[in-house]
Amino acid sequence: MESIAWMAWTLPTAIFFALLASTLGVMTWLAAVYPEAERVGVLRIPTTRGDRLFISLVLAAVIHLVWIGLVGTDPILTLPIGEGVEISSLWLATLISLLSAVAIFRTV
Repeated sequence: MESIAWMAWTLPTAIFFALLASTLGVMTWLAAVYPEAERVGVLRIPTTRGDRLFISLVLAAVIHLVWIGLVGTDPILTLPIGEGVEISSLWLATLISLLSAVAIFRTV
């Protein structure tokens, strides 16, 4: 059991899975209400919403792994809440991932 002791259910993890579940819910609703034809973007291959979601999730994972490898997760800010809530630099990687997902959904 000690081998998985580092896997903690933290607030960022909960937010990630809640956003992922809501994204899948919205995409399912969009598929039912607004059926889509494949679209050819900058990759010059036909893609659907699901393809673009998969590409953006893989890119988000790569961005976070590279960020952790190069920058780390040191706190960049301490909020004056309670004894001080530290904000990790990993949130910047998350912001970059969200911006890249928007770019993927718009251009791919």
